[in-house]
Amino acid sequence: MPRKPTHLDSIVIGAGFAGIYMLHKLRNTLGLNVRAFERGAGIGGTWHWNRYPGAAADVDSIAYRYSFDSDLLREWNWKTRYAPQPEILAYLEHVVDRYDLREDIQLNTTVESLAYDESSGLWTVRTDGGEEFTARYVVGALGPLSTASFPEIEGRDRFAGTQVHTGAWPEDLDITGKKVGVIGTGSTGTQFIGAAAKMAEHLTVFQRSAQYVVPAGDGPLSDEFIEDYRENHKQFWEKAFNSRVACGFEESQISAMSVSAEERERRFQESWDAGNGFHFMFGTFADIAFNPESNDAAASFIRSKIKEIVRDPETARKLMPTDLYAKRPICNTDYYETYNRDNVTLVSTKENPIVRITPAGVVTEDGTEHELDVLVFATGYEAMQGSYNRIDIRGRGGVSLKEYWGEEPSSYLGMAVNGFPNLFTVFGPNSVFSNLPPALQTQVEWIAETIDAARKRGAGTVEATATAEKEWTAMCREMAEHSLFAQTDSWIFGSNIPGKKRRTLFYFGGIAAYRAKLGEIVAADYEGFTLDGDVSLTAP
Repeated sequence: MPRKPTHLDSIVIGAGFAGIYMLHKLRNTLGLNVRAFERGAGIGGTWHWNRYPGAAADVDSIAYRYSFDSDLLREWNWKTRYAPQPEILAYLEHVVDRYDLREDIQLNTTVESLAYDESSGLWTVRTDGGEEFTARYVVGALGPLSTASFPEIEGRDRFAGTQVHTGAWPEDLDITGKKVGVIGTGSTGTQFIGAAAKMAEHLTVFQRSAQYVVPAGDGPLSDEFIEDYRENHKQFWEKAFNSRVACGFEESQISAMSVSAEERERRFQESWDAGNGFHFMFGTFADIAFNPESNDAAASFIRSKIKEIVRDPETARKLMPTDLYAKRPICNTDYYETYNRDNVTLVSTKENPIVRITPAGVVTEDGTEHELDVLVFATGYEAMQGSYNRIDIRGRGGVSLKEYWGEEPSSYLGMAVNGFPNLFTVFGPNSVFSNLPPALQTQVEWIAETIDAARKRGAGTVEATATAEKEWTAMCREMAEHSLFAQTDSWIFGSNIPGKKRRTLFYFGGIAAYRAKLGEIVAADYEGFTLDGDVSLTAP
């Protein structure tokens, strides 16, 4: 006879920032029997996999953390303005141990399928190890950027050296003294380029799109700064949660066109000197991402800096973006200065495309073979839905989530999908565009509170209505079209994946408005959801 599945109250998929906190809320706050499955050999999610040189948060470290526990806020201090990958991973390890979560995290386990049984109201969860579980609630905490994307280039399988994606960097890979090539210059690529140039014998950068990169302004945090944060962290987080992007700085409320050219220049220079990409876009003026004139002013300022910093005019020209400054803002230390180094070569693949990869390296259209020991793909991810598409998820009537979403994924609030009751997605499609930890924390807390409310009223299922999902998705699409983000190609709209239809993946109203909407839904007795059934909440 087949073995009876192990029953749990809830299952969490993923043990990164979201999965760790979700496990804590469901187990330690609600008292549920929960297990988290993590495909990696360690916890941390993004920060377990992304170990490439230069990997770090690009949001101030004091805002890149949990805020739910004042004691945790006081006892853990970051060393620098931007936390590097090892320090973030150490922080998450600390959280797991502090809240005694490790025993309920199952590592090296890939969830292969989820199937909803309408008669029992339970999900059946199967893993790559042949294990089978049932649970009333399943929470996907898979991360918005965890399914690596590779460009289709002839000969990629013939390269004789080491090739690696930044999102799966081996712990033992050392690029010191090697000839390194990197394809991609987004957030990850720019971080890697700055670090790799100092390590490699030679670094060749294959750039498809020139980027607007502002200085990071990184450096050690003073004892006085840390003490002030510890004493005033409640006010800091209150301000962050009542802002647009939740990065902790004062967001501007004025248009760049409402001040003189001299004042614009002064504000841009002040932000450039202080550092931080999000601050340059949202802290200098309120409308850089929405007003073409304001956007052009910011873009022109950055282009002037590229011309000023990069000594070789031809290299400076290649590095100068000509499109809108309307992608996720990037910051890095000495990015443009890196191209003044003798051991760095820039190849613009728009002007000189990659033709093929050979055993020795990369051949470009001009016939040059760039000899490499290591080829790095900093080519991004299939954002938001990619991780869910790897799992065979079937809801009511055996409907596949992958097929239901197709090329344009939809959800209600980024957390629930009609036809998939009791399945929640942390930072699923059409979640709020903001600093990730505060957004994840907001959703985790809301999901836990919703599950608690359903249990208290004896409801067996929580499900988004088709109407609510349709209206939320349409509203996200309309809001996105009013921003300049919609006029550029980037992973924010899924347009970084060749052959994929451009689609809306975010709610651009800001975290304050998003949290207000969640509060309104609860106040209206979970408007847009059905909390139904009188199914027993005990194990079968």
